[in-house]
Amino acid sequence: MTPFLALRSSGLSRLALPLATMAFLGLSADWASANGRNDKKEAKTGIVKQAPSSLDAGGVAEARLIEIYNLIGQGAGKDAFLKAEKLATDLPNFQLAQLVYGDLLIARTRPVSTLGDVPAPMAKEGGIALKELREESLKRVKALKERPVPGTIPIQFQQLAPSTRHAIAVDASRSRLYLFENTPTGLALLADYYISVGKAGTSKTVEGDQRTPLGVYYITSNLDPKSLKDFYGSGALPISYPNVLDAKRGKTGSGIWLHGTPPTQFSRPPLATDGCVVLANPDLDHIIQTVAVRATPVVIAQQLEWVTPSKARAASNGFEEALFAWRNAKTAGDVNQVLTHYTQDFNSNGKSLAQWTPLLRGEMEKTKGRTIQLKDLSYLHWVDSSETMVATFGEVAEGSRIGWTKRQYWTRQNGQWKIFYEGVL
Repeated sequence: MTPFLALRSSGLSRLALPLATMAFLGLSADWASANGRNDKKEAKTGIVKQAPSSLDAGGVAEARLIEIYNLIGQGAGKDAFLKAEKLATDLPNFQLAQLVYGDLLIARTRPVSTLGDVPAPMAKEGGIALKELREESLKRVKALKERPVPGTIPIQFQQLAPSTRHAIAVDASRSRLYLFENTPTGLALLADYYISVGKAGTSKTVEGDQRTPLGVYYITSNLDPKSLKDFYGSGALPISYPNVLDAKRGKTGSGIWLHGTPPTQFSRPPLATDGCVVLANPDLDHIIQTVAVRATPVVIAQQLEWVTPSKARAASNGFEEALFAWRNAKTAGDVNQVLTHYTQDFNSNGKSLAQWTPLLRGEMEKTKGRTIQLKDLSYLHWVDSSETMVATFGEVAEGSRIGWTKRQYWTRQNGQWKIFYEGVL
């Protein structure tokens, strides 16, 4: 391996770029002087103590990178250099790892004082790529230093049915995707990964705005990698943008996927996509092998709020009571009472409330006199300029072996929950 590794795909083929991480990791400014020694100093305050547990190659790669950062902070320059060299050899397309290795090489000859401490002409030539690598480094370290408190979950996950085996939450502000397992005792964080989002950030509203949508979505399919261009990496999981709330608000666009990276890139900058959520291929592979299509919710937030499960349920503002009041009215066979639970602008796949009411009457006629049971109930809470609940459940009349799987969108108006969409999945 040559001592100065080229980052051709980033347009910096003539630069050996150093990575002085002290400003971002809380490292002492004299770390470079320790690179020729094997000092075992205590880690400074703010150093990442451990990366999240993950068995996939992508998570391991990030853990290895963070271990190198920690060794630098501890003054263990020789160990850091050897591990950086091995990481750069193992993953030649991991640009940030190459940057670390180049930095440690340069630190053997002179001190470095800032990320990308190169002569001004070189810095100017590679300015954009260097800035993006700085940002990626910052995002990775920040997300790993500031871990969710154990036992907390994103507030949107208020109830998940046992049949929902996994859930995904994306925190765009941290460039992080969190993968959860739905266990008998509640949601457990299984793994989390660095991700990239839209070039223009989040809050997608129109086709081509290069923004990533915010809201509650579901994975709709798993695309065959053979049908995809190399640009999309090892696979793609489309999500349900635009959802019902998006459509109600007039948002446009489509083709929002979770997908991988091209062969020349291990990862992409934090803001780099046309609206999709992009992961390193090993990370995406782990997700594809883990989650179920059509049953896995994906919450995308600008910033996740982590709370205890009991606090998440308390934030529902009486939703479950409203849901079961709707169920009880339906069981009683009182169509007019059932209709009080719907908004005036209700829409079901193009049908207004007046157009849809005959379908409701026919449905209730078939179940007359029988208790309506709601099985495998999930509901997810979304709050922005309004308050929305996305509920999914099996609706089965007492004595029946089969029923409908339904999804409802509820909104909270003047302190009352009302349904503005209902459809059969």
